[in-house]
Amino acid sequence: MAYTGKHLIKFIMLFLLFAIPVKANDIYVTQSGATLDLDITQDGQNNTVGNSTTASTVSGATTTIDIDQVGNSNVLKFDVNGATFTGTFSTTGNSNDIDFNCDSTGNNSSCATATASIVWAGNSNDLDIDIGETADASNATVNITGASGSDSNVVASTIDGTSVILTLSVNGDTNNYLIDINGDGDVNGHTLIHTHTGSIADVDITQSGVYDNMITLTTSGDNHDIDISQTD
Repeated sequence: MAYTGKHLIKFIMLFLLFAIPVKANDIYVTQSGATLDLDITQDGQNNTVGNSTTASTVSGATTTIDIDQVGNSNVLKFDVNGATFTGTFSTTGNSNDIDFNCDSTGNNSSCATATASIVWAGNSNDLDIDIGETADASNATVNITGASGSDSNVVASTIDGTSVILTLSVNGDTNNYLIDINGDGDVNGHTLIHTHTGSIADVDITQSGVYDNMITLTTSGDNHDIDISQTD
């Protein structure tokens, strides 16, 4: 069968369609000022809110953020500087990277009152949640949840504050947890509630404060390595 020029053009167009990857969506946010309500939804592969070297940043009091990413190999890197923060970060897919920091900078006060919910479903994800590292947060309430079948993930969380409540619940295998909660603590101290269901878990917990601190750790599964350090 002889191929005409028209057939050749069609073949080249089909080849390019399948050979060239679909470009990702990139969002960079730089906001300064009080009272922000930000909603972002991304669906697809290799999308970013900020990137591995440059974070999206919000500076100012009273910030509410809701970010939902669906797909694989997405990046969420976000810095919040200001007094009051409420946020929900949700990711569904594999090999995603969430890096969130809430702290003080310049003339903006510390992340005094922080309420954050991080929910993910998928494998090989990397979560890094830092609150109050430069100046202690007064009240920090953080919920981190990994849905059933969430395997081979790394969860690192460092929270400095006078009152910290961290709830971490994950259902999956071969997950690593690095949890560090410190600060003087108020009369309520610090609270960590960690529930893990699945095999092969590596858990490192450090908790310090001058008042009563509490850790409730519930695990179900085989081959767990757990290290806990509690000091005042």
